Amino acid sequence: MWDVPDPLPISTEQRRTLESWIAARNSPQKVVLRSRLVLLASTGMANRRIARDLDTSRPTVILWRQRFLEGGPAALVDDAPGRGRKPQITAQKIKQIVEATLQTKPKAATHWSVRTMAAAQGISPATVQRIWDAHGLEPHRTRRFKLSRDKRFVEKLTDVVGLYLNPPDKALVLCVDEKSQIQALDRTQPGLPMKKGRCGTMTHDYKRNGTTTLFAALNVLEGTVVGECMPRHRHQEFLRFLRRLDREFPPDLDLHLILDNYGTHKHPKVKNWLAKHRRFRLHFTPTSSSWLNLVERWFGKLTDKRIRRGTFFSVEELERAIQEYLEENNKQPKPFVWTATVGEILAKVHRCKAILDTVH
Repeated sequence: MWDVPDPLPISTEQRRTLESWIAARNSPQKVVLRSRLVLLASTGMANRRIARDLDTSRPTVILWRQRFLEGGPAALVDDAPGRGRKPQITAQKIKQIVEATLQTKPKAATHWSVRTMAAAQGISPATVQRIWDAHGLEPHRTRRFKLSRDKRFVEKLTDVVGLYLNPPDKALVLCVDEKSQIQALDRTQPGLPMKKGRCGTMTHDYKRNGTTTLFAALNVLEGTVVGECMPRHRHQEFLRFLRRLDREFPPDLDLHLILDNYGTHKHPKVKNWLAKHRRFRLHFTPTSSSWLNLVERWFGKLTDKRIRRGTFFSVEELERAIQEYLEENNKQPKPFVWTATVGEILAKVHRCKAILDTVH
């Protein structure tokens, strides 16, 4: 009777569900097999033929036909209780390992490794790694942060984010900063070029050939950058750069500059110059909040793409490389788009403070 069964009843919605599971790239293979089995059974195909076509056994076909009749597609996903390989690590042991990772430290070390934790818990390093992966634990990694202690944090944050999200009419928003102490480094030995199966190489030691400071202003709207290298980092150089900006942009546009709290930007002579050039309006980021200034993102790209791996025999060569990067950037500029609102940022800051208060 099992070799020529009646067609397995299946609704249109159930058929669509099974077909989507078969087509999905991330479906478990056991679910795909069971789905194919049920679809073939719905055509009235004999159990032995289904088993042969799917390279399985006749009892398996009979089992999953019955499971589908009783529970529908959901019954094909999970195995029955008691089936499958029994776990060798108990839930209590897993909890113990997770708590030890979060709340303790090994002797004479700052954090656990899979091997030290495995030795302490009497299990294999591979098991520790699986448990850490399942719980999102990465003791070997840290991320840096710093909360601003600026008493006017909310006021300054609102001001800067407001410029990004709602820029004023007939004005330009410029993110201005200085990347100081850029070193012209010459490697002590020539590096090897990249080839198949091997990355490029460079020596760990180097020779210093001087430094330069890059003054830069990022046009938030266009993504273009006005930049100039200068030998020092004083209010005199900053005033020189402000005069450059005054010449670069049309005189009928107000210039809103986003800056950090470096003393150069607030020097009395700078303030006197700004008082005579009313179209310049300065907006200061909160202390310890350089992430609010988008030009810092551009500095990061400059370092990664042109400076870090470069070899420079003189400051002049370094400055030429920076100028070349500026020119290429401005040929096809890509602006950074700010999306975070003040409310979202403050909520994240409050969560961080709450966690710190709990820990300490």
